Amino acid sequence: MERVAIVARLKQGSEPRAAQLIAEGPPFDLAEIGLLAHDVYLSPGEVVFIFEGHDVEWIVDELIDSPFQHELQTVLGLWRAIVEGAPHIAREQFEWRVDGTQHARETVAGSG
Repeated sequence: MERVAIVARLKQGSEPRAAQLIAEGPPFDLAEIGLLAHDVYLSPGEVVFIFEGHDVEWIVDELIDSPFQHELQTVLGLWRAIVEGAPHIAREQFEWRVDGTQHARETVAGSG
């Protein structure tokens, strides 16, 4: 299983609007597109979307690039209005689980 995060810096004062968009939920069925989990974190200056599943980067790429996801494209437009600059991808570098699972990724942050 893999995880990937999309991190976006929010425009000053846009946290309430971000919270509202998050509360509305995603404009697609999470299980139907193949995700196993999805979390969203909000701070006063950033929003972080975490996607989990098999081949998760392909799933996210397909979602964002699909011109047939009209509802998603509409919601992305609402997010663009409150995001400063371009969002970026953060890839998992370390994982620890209470069951003893511990895994460090060999990729370097920012690399392909």
